[in-house]
Amino acid sequence: MSTDIPLPEELVAHARAFYASGAVPVPPRRAATVVLLRHPFEAYVIRRVATMAFAAGMYAFPGGVVDPRDESAPAAWAGPSTVDWANRLGLDESGARAVVCAAVREVFEECGVLLAGPDPSTVVGDVSGASWEADRLALIAREVGFADLLAARGLVLRGDLLTAWSRWITPEFEPRRFDTYFFLARLPESQLTRDVGGEAEHALWAPPADLLHLPMLPPTRVTLRAVSGFPSIEAALGAERDAATPVALRFPGFGSAQPKRPVM
Repeated sequence: MSTDIPLPEELVAHARAFYASGAVPVPPRRAATVVLLRHPFEAYVIRRVATMAFAAGMYAFPGGVVDPRDESAPAAWAGPSTVDWANRLGLDESGARAVVCAAVREVFEECGVLLAGPDPSTVVGDVSGASWEADRLALIAREVGFADLLAARGLVLRGDLLTAWSRWITPEFEPRRFDTYFFLARLPESQLTRDVGGEAEHALWAPPADLLHLPMLPPTRVTLRAVSGFPSIEAALGAERDAATPVALRFPGFGSAQPKRPVM
């Protein structure tokens, strides 16, 4: 997939200077993000606080970088095997397991939604109580690993509730770079998103197309536009997608600074 992304003039100048200098791109950090959906076909976005070093003030989906402890396999795992996820994401098994765990963990950390259940066919109910909040804060503080939390609660990670959607890598000329896997997931009927603070200063549910006027980075906008083209949540979740190949970006107006190799 190739996508044309118009760049603001200041970013064009930054990119042109980067390639003219011969600078070496910063290695991207692996990350995961989840587009939560709910009936009657609304998507959930959060506005990142103005003090964030990356995408400050922008609307985004819940997500973040993979923690090394995300590679630890939960004792109970429902849905596709790590081999299947590795094929879907274009990673080895360890990397695929870490990305899937990071996706589920980040949704719990950032909006209080937990894609896990007491068995492979159910989802845990309300997770807004004091003990759950203590667990969520312990995760954020990295005092406990996600696999350990699930084991202590006797829960199964519901990887089958995730749909792999796409993969985006921050352009080479940016000083902070991420190799991010995008997933879709339906909000469990028994749970609600919560304003838990932290990285978010505002949260919003709305039809995907109605969110496109908000300030957001290109991957968020392109994802919302694509999701809005489906007639239902079920259709979007069932779509065949390539989440292993990074989206190739071309920048109109980039002029002579457009690199010969694909920018992703």
